Amino acid sequence: MNLAYRNCKGKPVRTTILILLTALLSLAVCGGTLLVSGLQKGLGSLEARLGADIMVVPYEAKTKSNLESIVLQGNPGYFYMDKSRFEKIAGLDGIGQISAQFYLASTSSGCCSIPVQIIGFDPATDFTVTPWLKRSFTGNLEDGDIIVGNDLNAFPGDTLTFYGIDCHVAAKLDKTGTYYDSAVFTNIGTIQKLIRSSLDRGMNDFSRIDPEKVVSAVLINAAEGYSPEEVMNDINIHVKKVKAVQTKEMISGISSSLKGTSDVIGVLIGAVWFLGLIILLLAYSISVGGRKREFAVLRMIGASQGKLASVIMQEAMLCGILGALAGTGISLLGMMTFRTAIGEAIGLPFLLPDALQTALLALFSLAAVLLTGTAAAAFSAYRISRIDTALILRGDNG
Repeated sequence: MNLAYRNCKGKPVRTTILILLTALLSLAVCGGTLLVSGLQKGLGSLEARLGADIMVVPYEAKTKSNLESIVLQGNPGYFYMDKSRFEKIAGLDGIGQISAQFYLASTSSGCCSIPVQIIGFDPATDFTVTPWLKRSFTGNLEDGDIIVGNDLNAFPGDTLTFYGIDCHVAAKLDKTGTYYDSAVFTNIGTIQKLIRSSLDRGMNDFSRIDPEKVVSAVLINAAEGYSPEEVMNDINIHVKKVKAVQTKEMISGISSSLKGTSDVIGVLIGAVWFLGLIILLLAYSISVGGRKREFAVLRMIGASQGKLASVIMQEAMLCGILGALAGTGISLLGMMTFRTAIGEAIGLPFLLPDALQTALLALFSLAAVLLTGTAAAAFSAYRISRIDTALILRGDNG
């Protein structure tokens, strides 16, 4: 190993090139693997976030494509329907769990601290938001309290103002990889007060509604013995001016986009890995080919073929370890630093795996890159071990 180290140190340009090639390969493999894993975990987080079999919204919301925009993409917006429809839905057969939500979009004007989507829910009946909130907040959400998403620049104890009403930040959500990360959550009393204030200020398109007599959406889990499709069809037939949709249908487009994106990334990773193997083969072949006289001299002074092969492999391991560590480190740092920007850029839910899973993926990438570099070096080591020392020293094969 000492000879291999001195060889690497004595040829800094050659060593740097090999390290850079290995680092680039590692960067692509580790980064691509984390990207695919983050997309898959983000979709899983979105499915869990929806947490209901069926969502019912005003019919206008579905026809105007506002549903996907607000519920799935997190674009600030709102829509309302009369509360009597919620009560009628609750009386239908096949309804298991049922809860209402209220939406309100804040603005960037002087009345609001930040433009965000505000979601009101009923803690007594909710089964979609509460499981997420319990990870960060176990107390009672009092009137005037809000819980902020992980990406918002607000923290417990802060005060945010919406439509002239001061709200106390009670907790901050853990990262979810969905639009929950940039939303604000509160209870029914607070959201109704905020809606009323927005109406009084003339900043709500629904100028003639009573905040206490409307809801934005109804979330439902089918009762045992009923299928979500049956319940959905029953609602659409018997309740006017609403549209019931299965949540799995809502994310089907995202699932298709995710599969397509993952497939493309997988192909690119494979292509980069194959190209990296070819480039490393060429790099080691050129490097070893230019050192034939050096190896011939070593053979003349008693080094065996196995010793020469060992030196080449040790040099490859040194360069491979340094390059793989550098590439993997840069990839991890980049993913963690720009994870929010990555999700926004690709327009899909994105959530990096937890620390253990990330470490395992990084180790997998390291192993794959080191095996690739070792295979390339082994081929060159085999070739150099077969050369005729006498011919090289006479210059016939130099």
